[in-house]
Amino acid sequence: MRKAKDIPAGHGRPALLQAAAFLLLLPLALAACNTPTSAVEEAGSSGQQSQVQQPPADGTGEATGGGTQDETQTANIIHRKSTVSQKGTNIRAVVNGQPITNYDIQRRAAFLQLRRIGGDRNAKALEELVEQTIKMQEARRRNTLAGKREVDESFARFASSNRMSASQLDQILSRSGVTSEHFKEFIRGQMSWQRTVAQKFRSEATSQKSTQDALFEIRQSGGAKPETTEYLIEQTIFVVPASHANDKGYIAQRSRDAQAFREQFIRCDETVKQAAGMRDVTVRKLPRVLEPQLPEEWSAELIALSQGGVTGVKKTDRGIEFLAICSKRSVNDDMAAQVMSQAEEFETFNERGSEISESYLAELKSKSQIIYR
Repeated sequence: MRKAKDIPAGHGRPALLQAAAFLLLLPLALAACNTPTSAVEEAGSSGQQSQVQQPPADGTGEATGGGTQDETQTANIIHRKSTVSQKGTNIRAVVNGQPITNYDIQRRAAFLQLRRIGGDRNAKALEELVEQTIKMQEARRRNTLAGKREVDESFARFASSNRMSASQLDQILSRSGVTSEHFKEFIRGQMSWQRTVAQKFRSEATSQKSTQDALFEIRQSGGAKPETTEYLIEQTIFVVPASHANDKGYIAQRSRDAQAFREQFIRCDETVKQAAGMRDVTVRKLPRVLEPQLPEEWSAELIALSQGGVTGVKKTDRGIEFLAICSKRSVNDDMAAQVMSQAEEFETFNERGSEISESYLAELKSKSQIIYR
């Protein structure tokens, strides 16, 4: 069988069935969207969540005290007779007040078929949607939802990797009964959950291991404070407005402008003056960052550069940007000790990511009210 990325466009549903193996790798591919040790990242996401119809105000959306002949309850899971929404669609489950309908299950079952997952697809689709709903609710609570632009770009990359345009993939998904909307929501769920798990682990690792804890461990082991490299970095962004996010010509021109500006770079103190009068160009000094905290996409390049060095230009969610190293020096102070200790914790997260994710989901499910109909 050919690899998914080698399948030519236009082969219709069989092509996507062959490409379906790639879907199983999608969560791993999306994991790169969030790294626990990243220092340059946006706080939260402004993407809009698709609207979900709320259950009708007839008591179907909330559990009631005591059971009846039509209702059984075990812990936080309730079973009731199926009800019909205001649009005539059967509601099969309600997760913390959010309904899952037969139509949702039909699309997910079709998606499972494309992924070549056998067995009772309807039952598996329902459980997968229940878990996805819980994950998305937690991502919304923690403000880690992936934005529409990120999801659309991921969708387009998936199509491109299979030698298709986004519109061709849209047509194939529609003919298969999945729809691009459902697939994009799956992508959003994967990206958002990766970020949610990483954020939870990062906050716990930071709060659980203070500077004093790290220093105590060093003293106990009889070692010296670890040494690492401290960076002061300046970030220059040639902003790409949302209205031009898919304009290849505009992006190419901004890239040329950024490259020309980079070639004229003198030193950090002069960049703001150089950018004066230029349109949609942002220059900012980033907080002190230690080597383990460098953003993954820039890390190797920054480590290889000396003080005063400048990275190449790169397209990011913010636009076209490059980084300059204003200061670079070795340090072994208390903060370095804490960061290096936390870096070891983050390595543990990378190794135990699946285990942590499953434990986190189990915890959320135990606190959720799930009504099956």
